[in-house]
Amino acid sequence: MHTYHTPLDLVRERSPEHPVALVRRDAVAAAARWFQTKFKGDVLYAVKANPSPWVIETLVQNGVTRFDVASIPEIALVAEHAPGSQMAFMHPVKSRRSISQAYFDYGVRTFALDTHEELAKILDATGGARDLNLIVRMAVDAEGANFSLSGKFGVTPFEAPSLLLAARQATSALMGVSFHVGSQCMRPTAYQAAMAQVSRSLIRAGVFADVVDVGGGFPSIYPGMIPPDMDDYFSAIERGFNEMPVSETTELWCEPGRALVAESTSLLTRVELRKGEALYLNDGSYGSLFDAAHVKWPFPVKLYRGEGAEAREVEGDLKPFRFYGPTCDSMDHMPGPFYLPTDIQEGDFIEIGMLGAYGVAMTTRFNGFGETEMVEVTDAPMASMFGLARRSIPAPKPASNVVRLSRPKGRKRRRK
Repeated sequence: MHTYHTPLDLVRERSPEHPVALVRRDAVAAAARWFQTKFKGDVLYAVKANPSPWVIETLVQNGVTRFDVASIPEIALVAEHAPGSQMAFMHPVKSRRSISQAYFDYGVRTFALDTHEELAKILDATGGARDLNLIVRMAVDAEGANFSLSGKFGVTPFEAPSLLLAARQATSALMGVSFHVGSQCMRPTAYQAAMAQVSRSLIRAGVFADVVDVGGGFPSIYPGMIPPDMDDYFSAIERGFNEMPVSETTELWCEPGRALVAESTSLLTRVELRKGEALYLNDGSYGSLFDAAHVKWPFPVKLYRGEGAEAREVEGDLKPFRFYGPTCDSMDHMPGPFYLPTDIQEGDFIEIGMLGAYGVAMTTRFNGFGETEMVEVTDAPMASMFGLARRSIPAPKPASNVVRLSRPKGRKRRRK
């Protein structure tokens, strides 16, 4: 992978025809070290957030050697780039063949489930193995997340006691509980509230959990979404864990995805056409801008203009723009608003920041587009929860399609 100091250096050297993912290893390393130092438990990276080999390798180099995987391809990826690491198959619904492959071919011993049927499937596919770590996914009510993840997975409080008891009886290894408060959680106390709900199910089942997995949901920083300090999340989890009916040997796990990688990658795109306040780019919702289109996140942006030594970053008076991607699908639309200089024109390059999570990971080749180059840059991300950014992201001006989330009362807004 070629390395540049800044995206501007790339623009000065050449004018790339296709979108370029600009990756920052230092951002992943800093987030990994932060979690390893601050979280009082085991950190499992949720591979789905960004399955790039360089991410896996950087995490291992910085102490994260456990991974939350959801498929055999993810398992194979981790096995190749992080040999000897521990993997947890945390998708609650798996095929029998994938369970068997994970257990017998890759040595995976940790499996999630949320039904009696899945438990029976896991036991059957592993030949009645007794060395399984069985993690029961619990449904919880949690407020403050940008994406609720409570609808698809999780055993209800009413059904949980019998499943917890069955899982406890099915293994001689670890039996645990997990939950997910939702993606981009803006309220630290959501974790503590979820742990209280899980505690009630454990008490009704009359079992102790060997593992409490608080899942993911840890936020990153975006325009209009400035989360509380990450320390507040860890403090809330510690309070919740101390209040749970657990033993001194109970393990505490978390599964960060977005928080570890969001800051690591930005995208360099080119303006192919301007129609008033609409900018047509060479990447879009079928490429790395899924979240910008489908959840309408107004990611931070910078503008570069010119070629060779004359190329420069353009600042000045700003106005809101919307983006369209390169495909012929009218849904390939990112409403923003994205605040850019008023004189933006065809041929300008836009750097779109904070796309390390679910950006290049969701790129398709629809309509023949989607080819994305990857280069490394060594400058700081546009904003950071971990003290890396040279400047914080300014919140966009009020607009009807700007995502705005309520903040907990009594908390002081801080930018990092």
